[in-house]
Order: sequence, then C-alpha cells, then structure tokens
Amino acid sequence: MTVLALLSLSSRADNTNSITISQVSGASTDNLDLSIEQIGYNNKVNLSIAHDDNSLLIKQDGNNNKISWVDYWGSGLNWGGDLDGSGNNLHFEQECTRGAGNCSQSVIGFHINHPNNEVRWGQGRILSDIDDTTFTTDGDEGGGHRLNLDIHGEDNKLAGYQRNGSLDQYDGHTATIYFYSDDNEFFVVQETDGAKTLSLITYNDGNTGTITQSGNGTHNAAITLNGTNPTTFNLTQTSNIAQSYSLTQNCQTSGGCSVSVTQD
Repeated sequence: MTVLALLSLSSRADNTNSITISQVSGASTDNLDLSIEQIGYNNKVNLSIAHDDNSLLIKQDGNNNKISWVDYWGSGLNWGGDLDGSGNNLHFEQECTRGAGNCSQSVIGFHINHPNNEVRWGQGRILSDIDDTTFTTDGDEGGGHRLNLDIHGEDNKLAGYQRNGSLDQYDGHTATIYFYSDDNEFFVVQETDGAKTLSLITYNDGNTGTITQSGNGTHNAAITLNGTNPTTFNLTQTSNIAQSYSLTQNCQTSGGCSVSVTQD
C-alpha cells in the first residue's frame, strides 16, 4: 500500500519560499516520512520522489537556500525521480545568518539511485562526527556553498558539513561526492574561510575515512578510490596557507589499504 505519511511543511516569513514535490507518475511512493521547515526568505526545495520506505528531513533557516536536483541533470521526473531507491534516510540543514541582501545562495543537489543509503549534510551548520544526528550552529554564516552528492549503491553512509564566517569572511565552499559503489562511509568537513573545493569519487566497495579542510587557506582536494579491496583514507588540510592534495588509489592488497595525510 502506498502511504505518504507526516508531510509537515512550515514556511514562514515570506511567500518567496517554495516547495515542489512530484511523486513520479506510475511509481510507488511507500511509507515516505517527509518533513520540511523553511524560516526566512527565498528558500527553495524541489523534489521528484519514487520508491518506498524513504525518510527525508529538510530544514532551511535564513535566506537564499536551495535543495534541488543535481544542476547539470535537472529534474529526474521522467526517469524515476531524484530519489529513486528504497530504505534511504536523508537529513539536510542549511543556514545563513547575514540577512536577505547578504546571503549568497547555498545549494544541495542529490540523486541516489539505489536502496539503504544514509546521508546527512549541513551548510552553515555543524556535525561532530559521522554518527551525530543533531546539527549545531555558530550563529555566523554567509552561505555560498554548493554540493552535489549522486550516491549509487547500497548501505552507504555519509555525513558532513560546510560553513564559513570566521573573522567576518564568507567565502563559499564546494563539494562534489560520488560513490557509485556499496558500503562506503565518509565524514567530510570544509569550514572557515578561504574557498574550499573537494571531489571524492569511489569506484569500489567498503572504503571509509574522514576528510577535513579547515583554516583560512584556500584548500583543494581530489580523491578517487578504486581497486579490488577497500581503502581507509584520512586527509586533514588546515592552516591559513593554501594546501592542495590529489590521490588516485588502486588498492589490490588483501585485507585493504590505508592512507593518512596531514598538511598544516
């Protein structure tokens, strides 16, 4: 039986906030638990949803936040929806504190085409680790962040956030994360100022790790993990001086590989 349960929409302060939900004609949308809260101005949510047992929680606080389709694909309405899988659990929060005229747009796009993914991501809000389910805020955020997720595969787990506002500077950060494989877990952080970029792409199963880019330096990282065995990968780039790192990993070692890099 198809059930759309607990559709709780709170949109306050201005009618420029918008929510668009399409359940994809001819597809089952079973046991969906969806809650969306918008407080502020010019906040937008665009979804095309299909499949069963999904749970989404979206909070937008402040101005000029957007959660929508991956921008270079557009709507997935004609091929199954932007969320086309079962057993997913998503939680997105966005915040900008600088007022309507000073908040650069923050964007989250996601695709997710297979079951049992768990995703949590914040823009302008903070998580302590991959298992944290409660976002906090430092009360000083300028927005301007952009993220594409597009997670294929089963039983993936991702948590992370991007924030700025240190020293009254508000450079936006960018993250592009694809999995395309099963059972990967990562915690990703990009925070404080100096624009940060990140691209994490995996082609094999079972990779884990953390990636942190912080400080006021303009840091960049691009990581691709592949091979017949998984890699435990940890990267930390900090300081006020720009840091750069790139890795293409092909793990063939029985029992897996391990890479740990710190640049500060």
